[in-house]
Amino acid sequence: MTRRCSMTGKRAQVGHNVSHANNRSKRRFRPNLQMASLLSDALGSTVRVRLSVNGLRTVEKRGGLDAYLLGTRADVLDPDGLKLKRRIKKALARKERATAA
Repeated sequence: MTRRCSMTGKRAQVGHNVSHANNRSKRRFRPNLQMASLLSDALGSTVRVRLSVNGLRTVEKRGGLDAYLLGTRADVLDPDGLKLKRRIKKALARKERATAA
């Protein structure tokens, strides 16, 4: 499993440790990834996702998982996030058809 946020697409960056003598050695800056259970209103259940803490704050700010995924472009999302977005769209379409009938 890659160390990548499924919502924001944030992944490891590369940089240097710089000593007092200005010696440089390679290092990686890894995102703070956490497993979180988020409630999806469209699916009617919780969904476990691996996302960065920054991504979690963004999801909460945008009004929850459904609102965040529906308002985010596809090129920003991870493949797992895209699958979840499709599931939510299908569930919303089913609910729409059920209320129209």
